[in-house]
Amino acid sequence: MGNSYAGQLKSTRFEEVLHNSIEASLRSNTLVPRPIFSQLYLEAEQQLSSLEGGSRADNEEEEEDGEGGLDPSSPPNAYQLPPPPEGCCTTDGFCQAGKDLRLVSISNEPIEVPAGFLLVGAKSPSLPDHLLVCAVDKRFLPDDNGHNALLGFSGNCVGCGKKGFCYFTEFSNHINLKLTTQPKKQKHLKYYLVRNAQGALTKGPLICWKGSEFRSRQNSTNTCSSSLFPPLESSGSLAAFPTEPAPGTNPSVPVGAQQAGPASDHPSVATATGPAVFNGKDSPKHPQLVKNSLCAAPRPTALGLLPNSGPPKKRHKGWSPESKSTTDGSFIQAVGNRAKHEGASMPCVPQAGLVGPTSVTFPVVASSEPVSVPDNLLKICKAKPVIFKGHGNFPYLCGNLNDVVVSPLLYTCYQNSQSLSRSYEQHGASTMQPISEETQLLLTVYYLVQLAADQVPLMEDLEQIFLRSWRESHLTEIRQYQQVPPQPFPPATSTAAPVTSAQLPWLAGLAASSCNDSVHVIECAYSLAEGLSEMFRLLIEGKLSKTNYVVIICACRNAAIDSCIAVTGKYQARILSESLLSPAEYQREVHYELVTGKVDSLGAFFSSLCPEGDIDILLDKFHQENQGHVSSSFTASSTKKTAVLDASGVPMCTNSSTQNLDLGSFEKVDFLICIPPSEVTYQQTVFHVWHSGVLLELGLEKEPVTKQRAEQHVLKLDTEAQARFKAFLQNSFQNPHTLFVLIHDHAHWDLVSSAVHNIYSQSDPSVGLVDRLLNCREVKEAPNIVTLHVTSFPYALQTQHTLISPYNEIHWPISYSNGVDLYHESKKYFGLSEFIDSTLSGHSLPLLRYDSSFEAMVTALGKRFPRLHSAVIRTFVLVQHYAAAMMAVSGLPQMKNHTSVETLEITQNLLNSPKQCPCGHGLMVLLRVPCSPLAAVAYERLAHVRARLALEEHFEIILGHPSSGITVGKHFVKQLKMWQKIEDAEWRPQTYLELEGLPCILIFSGMDPHGESLPRSLRYCDLRLINSSCLVRTALEQELGLAAYFVSNDIPLEKGPKNEALESDGEKLSSTDEDEEAGTEGCFEAGSTSEQRGPVKRERSHSHDSASSSLSSKASGSVLYGESLVQPSGLPQGEFARSSPPCGPAEEGRAPGEIQRLRVSQGPTVISRHSPGLVPQPDSSLRTGRRSLQVPAAPSSQLSSSSSGASSTCTVSTANVLVLQASQCSMAKACRQPPIVFLPKLVYDMLLSTDSSGLPKSASLLPSPSVMWTSSFRPLLSKMMTSTEQSLYYRQWTVPRPSHMDYGNRAEGRVDSFHPRRLLLSGPPQIGKTGAYLQFLSILSRMLIRLTEVDVYDEEEINTGLQEESDWHYLQLTDPWPDLELFQKMPFDYIIHDPKYEDASMICSHHQSIKSEDRGMSRKPEDLYVRRQTARMRLSKYAAYNTYHHCEQCQQYMGFHPHYQLSESTLHVFAFSCSMLGEEIQLHFIIPKSKEYHFVFSQPGGQLESMRLPLVTDKSYEHIKSPTFTPTTGRHEHGLFNLYHAMDGANHLHVLVVKEYEMAIYKKYWPNHIMLVLPSIFNSAGVGAAHFLIKELCYHNLELERNRQEELGVKPQDIWPFIVISDDSCVMWNVADVDCAGDRSREFSWSERNVSLKHIMQHIEASPNITHYALIGMRKWASKTRSREVQEPFSRCHVHDFIILNVDLTQNVQYNQNRFTCDDVDFNLRVHSAGLLLCRFNRFSVMKKQIAVGGHRSFHITSKVADSSVAIVPSQYICAPDSKHTFLAAPAQLLLEKFLQYHSHRFFPLSLKNHSHPVLSVDCYLNLGPQISVCYVSSRPHSLNVSCSDMMFSGLLLYLCDSFVGASFLKKFHFLKGATLCVICQDRNSLRQTVVRLELEEEWQFRLRDEFQTANAKEDRPLFFLTARHI
Repeated sequence: MGNSYAGQLKSTRFEEVLHNSIEASLRSNTLVPRPIFSQLYLEAEQQLSSLEGGSRADNEEEEEDGEGGLDPSSPPNAYQLPPPPEGCCTTDGFCQAGKDLRLVSISNEPIEVPAGFLLVGAKSPSLPDHLLVCAVDKRFLPDDNGHNALLGFSGNCVGCGKKGFCYFTEFSNHINLKLTTQPKKQKHLKYYLVRNAQGALTKGPLICWKGSEFRSRQNSTNTCSSSLFPPLESSGSLAAFPTEPAPGTNPSVPVGAQQAGPASDHPSVATATGPAVFNGKDSPKHPQLVKNSLCAAPRPTALGLLPNSGPPKKRHKGWSPESKSTTDGSFIQAVGNRAKHEGASMPCVPQAGLVGPTSVTFPVVASSEPVSVPDNLLKICKAKPVIFKGHGNFPYLCGNLNDVVVSPLLYTCYQNSQSLSRSYEQHGASTMQPISEETQLLLTVYYLVQLAADQVPLMEDLEQIFLRSWRESHLTEIRQYQQVPPQPFPPATSTAAPVTSAQLPWLAGLAASSCNDSVHVIECAYSLAEGLSEMFRLLIEGKLSKTNYVVIICACRNAAIDSCIAVTGKYQARILSESLLSPAEYQREVHYELVTGKVDSLGAFFSSLCPEGDIDILLDKFHQENQGHVSSSFTASSTKKTAVLDASGVPMCTNSSTQNLDLGSFEKVDFLICIPPSEVTYQQTVFHVWHSGVLLELGLEKEPVTKQRAEQHVLKLDTEAQARFKAFLQNSFQNPHTLFVLIHDHAHWDLVSSAVHNIYSQSDPSVGLVDRLLNCREVKEAPNIVTLHVTSFPYALQTQHTLISPYNEIHWPISYSNGVDLYHESKKYFGLSEFIDSTLSGHSLPLLRYDSSFEAMVTALGKRFPRLHSAVIRTFVLVQHYAAAMMAVSGLPQMKNHTSVETLEITQNLLNSPKQCPCGHGLMVLLRVPCSPLAAVAYERLAHVRARLALEEHFEIILGHPSSGITVGKHFVKQLKMWQKIEDAEWRPQTYLELEGLPCILIFSGMDPHGESLPRSLRYCDLRLINSSCLVRTALEQELGLAAYFVSNDIPLEKGPKNEALESDGEKLSSTDEDEEAGTEGCFEAGSTSEQRGPVKRERSHSHDSASSSLSSKASGSVLYGESLVQPSGLPQGEFARSSPPCGPAEEGRAPGEIQRLRVSQGPTVISRHSPGLVPQPDSSLRTGRRSLQVPAAPSSQLSSSSSGASSTCTVSTANVLVLQASQCSMAKACRQPPIVFLPKLVYDMLLSTDSSGLPKSASLLPSPSVMWTSSFRPLLSKMMTSTEQSLYYRQWTVPRPSHMDYGNRAEGRVDSFHPRRLLLSGPPQIGKTGAYLQFLSILSRMLIRLTEVDVYDEEEINTGLQEESDWHYLQLTDPWPDLELFQKMPFDYIIHDPKYEDASMICSHHQSIKSEDRGMSRKPEDLYVRRQTARMRLSKYAAYNTYHHCEQCQQYMGFHPHYQLSESTLHVFAFSCSMLGEEIQLHFIIPKSKEYHFVFSQPGGQLESMRLPLVTDKSYEHIKSPTFTPTTGRHEHGLFNLYHAMDGANHLHVLVVKEYEMAIYKKYWPNHIMLVLPSIFNSAGVGAAHFLIKELCYHNLELERNRQEELGVKPQDIWPFIVISDDSCVMWNVADVDCAGDRSREFSWSERNVSLKHIMQHIEASPNITHYALIGMRKWASKTRSREVQEPFSRCHVHDFIILNVDLTQNVQYNQNRFTCDDVDFNLRVHSAGLLLCRFNRFSVMKKQIAVGGHRSFHITSKVADSSVAIVPSQYICAPDSKHTFLAAPAQLLLEKFLQYHSHRFFPLSLKNHSHPVLSVDCYLNLGPQISVCYVSSRPHSLNVSCSDMMFSGLLLYLCDSFVGASFLKKFHFLKGATLCVICQDRNSLRQTVVRLELEEEWQFRLRDEFQTANAKEDRPLFFLTARHI
């Protein structure tokens, strides 16, 4: 059960069965060795894995603990909470009705408990300190024995009183438990609640669910530190080894089918409380179960102690109806695959000897004598033994303590493995005991035995062994449940006893007997001291020369065993002792050895190796012989460079809680990049910032940007950083409207807490600097600072205490792109996983290698010089190898024997590469020497050898140290300047990227790389000297990250490069509200929403799989090619300069401007790369292809660094592309292959050996030295995990050490402990994160601008040329208000000027000679919206906002203030009778508590009576008198209902008028707004219905207020009669300031400014005689407003969009409630014809925002046939009655209006473009399309109408005409011959009656076929038409 090779045994070494088994066990390639006798029960592991997958037998356990599978390596499936209902409360501790359920809050309140119900306490994971009170039917709760609970659930909510919850899932949602696992009553109903003496409700006894007494969680980390009796380890997961090596005595029982315990039919079994001794031999019939007392049993001894006669709650595949009992009392064995042993004669072992340690801290006190360490131990042993404390007490050591190392690591590992983690308790693990000490020690011995001679033990391996051992023991038990039929009395032989302390030394010795003495076991009688003394004696005598590990066991004491393990193997002891040193200690040690001259012995030894004497003598000799014959192989040639911008998406991240970061309140972006104190990284980052154009784009600098300005935005975190950081904080404080992005690059560096700094501040002032600066209170609290941590190794920032929300992590690159390449298709990223893949079979050249001869030499010298640190030995050996290789290549072939093949290859290629290239390009060799003193030694030695060999001009040796810049010899600087076309005499390379093509050895020192990027000419990455003993994931990966690389893929030339690029869409932001939404909801998704840089699809993205899709896709359309050096979006930081200027002899004909073009005003070199898709080629042949990728050759002053928005569409001519000539150039090769990496053997093995997850072993190492695992019982990382899942894994399983800066942040995964403005950008090394975050800054800046801008309609007024030149103008140009007498004399302008009615029929008012071409051609219906002109405007401080705006001022107005509960609202019914509808109307008001003062309620009863209205005489500067009504549909998010700023904070009444079906969603988004809900019959109605009901309601309310206030002595005419009806898209209001000095026509000037709506309303409301006006409006804003439109202050004309309506005067004029379009024009005409005044204030204008959703677009006309996919066109909107036409799902009125708009010429053919003979429209205005004019007349008596006596009409339109229209009325009008009539009625009967009543048949000819109807079904009440011709 768990063997990795299914049933096959390896060859035997011993003849006995026992030894066969041991051998198989020890040679097993699984981490958990096989147990003894395993060959008797071999089974394939596949069955186990299928078990692990979730078919568990213990159904009750699965029910209760719920995640299903047991396999912890796969992350548990998150339980999906159903979304809570709209508008409900989701606060923890409250139910969804918002009532408090917490015990502390309601303990003294009377609670009604129905009969048969009990009060119980539920635990919520999000409120660990509280109990929630619930009432539960006691039939569904267990009795005192844990039995007889009915299946299911029945409960009530004690908060809101809701009853009858039948499902616990439903109930848990109601009480807001917010579970991440399947809700189970057993798990969450914890305690009974009882009343104490004072009558208060308190926590009572635990609810005794089945087995729950064993699950009570213990807080102690040790199993027994908090209990009276230590738990019995024996009954837990122990291996049983029989004392006799004999096979089982019961062969007849089938394998795996033995029942290992009694059937629990006896009640006595369940109540056994004493630690009963179980002896299989003495009591075969009725064996007793070992069961602990409750107080001593934090974990049960075995699964299922309580009998269960019924079936499990749900049927699982493990339970069949036949099985009467699923209980089992077996013991569980846990070593290896834990086969069952049937040894019949098991010795009875006293249980007392099996308890675990009783305290958590390690006991140092020892009872025995101290042990003396021999004086000359190190000299004799050649290594310091490392002694790991194990179990029990450890004796004192005295004497020569310098020669031994004592470590508590193993002890800690044992302790961790004994405390099961909380996660496993949730998975049902709490039913198991942890592994006993004996088992731990035995497993440790097994592990050590199977280690190879060159392997080093790893604590992580041991922890995994313990975990798998424990899990497999669990699975063994489950298998018994599933396979064993219940037996009342199983055979006694099936029981198995655990390992005892007495057996342990014997078993350990047995295991060690097969390993050729590599493990030696010493058994002590009394204490460990004697064993240690014995070990030292054996070491001194040389008897342990072949032994690597000594295991010392003292098993004499009754309480527990004592043990320790000593590592005595020279190789292992050296590595382990060095790994225990901290980096600082390591450097001190090396420095000490160098300073004290200890290394001189090494030099002497090397000299002795050389056959011809000292190497230096040889060198001197060679130098003298060869002087004067130095030839330089450099040829002066240069190549052209290009810069191409890679495609890159943008960081994706959800916005941190919009409440905390209100992007709308910021105007610009500023930033500061903090980097580690590395001069090269500093220059590199400055260079990126300078050339990315980000400073220009953010508006922080003006052209030309100097390098000094770029340096202001990069901060090196050294001792001088504090002053600059303080200035940054000051700047952020002074500019609250600037969003400062604090970018912490290389964020895994220096995570030391500032508390530690306080201790070490004297010795190293830079310790804890990051914490002191970036985590200071000012940064955390500043609302305008966002911190972005950027790192390739984020693991140390992903702990349980992290400040960064998992939602604020961005994993870069987003490798799930919709077929869009992350890099150009000719680029492939090589990261760690690709390097590892290259070593697999099938790859031609492994890129990871190790040097066996070097390792052998180091090992040999390590034994010879035991006192020297291995780093010193390795460095000296490697430098010696390089020196010998240089000599061998330079003409001393005898030196080949003194170097390794690998070093010789490196040196040969280094020296020969410049000779093979016509330009002299060479390759770079990176020699990584972490320790700075050793790096200096290596540099001096290699420089000396180079000088003696006269190779100074062949290659450079550069010493790279973080704290200093780069020093390059003059000769090489000259070469670099020539290659890179640099003319600046002072130029020196400042970054490694600028060393492109230079043949050199870069000795790279510093304990950690600090983000330095390397050039593409890097060919060898020599990491043989990295500190291999520091086995931490971050350390290993960042060293290998140095080699990460972008590689050019060879593309067949004949195919030509695929370089078609689209224009950048940077400037084409879509002009809709979507951007605003994207802006705040997904702050960092802007690139994929607003910028349209290519769609993004989420797939699995492992952090190193980034290149997986880069070859498959050809979607180069999304790739942006910049024409200059811009690199904001994704120029990977490592790739930034790793391009090879292709070599070629051709230099002639190059334009000087072209050479100079890429230089930017005296700046550092511009690093370039290949044009994508082209392999390197001779320059002459490339020039044409290259140039097309650039802007035309221009002086450098014009180029500077352009922004990312600019682009040039590129096509590459391939006509004259020739085959590459200079293919030998090393740089050309380097572009196509990543560097070769040489590693220490230890690291190489770690990377290439994979664990069971398929990941390299390095991935399971501790992620960072500053964190620690929470538990040994953790799953392995999985190969299938995405970066996000890896993050969640580390967040669950790691905690920071006390020295870590996050240590004090007790996050525990609670959302409120995350910092809302912390982000983390992670991605593989050199992938392009710098470019990504600079791009992110650009996008953020554009978003902020976008958030402060809005697209408003900008259209000139139409039909201005048709205005009649009347004699009447309003002459008083300076009047603030209209003069009533003058105004009444002005004629009404019938013509519509609003540009939105460009496609509407013109209204004729008299004879007009309008030529047909005066009217624009009608547009296609779908173009109507698209083609409307808009302008982008900056929002002023008086704008109206949608739901995405949050600021502190209007939080209370919006009802989202954090200190308040969400606004409570009440629903009120308001009923009134309406004569028009002929029935009583019931409207519903939703009124928030905060707005109730606007209304009058009856007392008592609280019925809504009326809406308060002010008086005409009221004068208040802080109050707007007119209530504002805004009808809206489909715009709950985008409607501009936040009028707080528009009203300048003034008190106003604002009512949203919504349809019934949208009430809930509007209420959710606008909880503090008053809603007027239309009756459900209007759900499909248009805006006319809303306007109609608003007006009717307001007139009715006016009457009520007049009556109410009349009783208070107020005259009826003094009540304010005006209301505002406003569109939901009015965004800003303007006033035109006019200067009318002098003559009216000549001296007229005006300017427009933005003002508040409050200003405009108060001005209008203050108008004299205002109550005489029926309708007041204002202009619609347009940028090209003509002076004459503003010149006259007032017009008598149509008003739209924002109107002030006098409901008193217009009492008898109604809106048409059926209308969808043009209802305002129709109403304006009715008002005017009633003789009322319409006044437009021309000096005021309203801006309307373009909103792409909702409004009239909400109405879609579709077919009623479900599967009809055919598009419906307007001609299908009507049909003949009784025809088989497809009926449409749309209101009849909408179909009518749309049909007439597009096809009215079918009814009025004579009217088409015949503007002098319009259609006569009686009592209504319907839009007949732009090519037909209409003349409106009213049939009402005394109405004002146009004079029609001399006008001939081409048609007559009678729409639903009422009794005012009579035959005599129609006879006044004259029609052309052939004119057409259209009568529209509600039904066919009315049609006929109308024809008869109006005597139409006298003048009009009717035909049967001229009858039509709208295409509605009968139940939808179609409208009917009848047409006729004039006789």
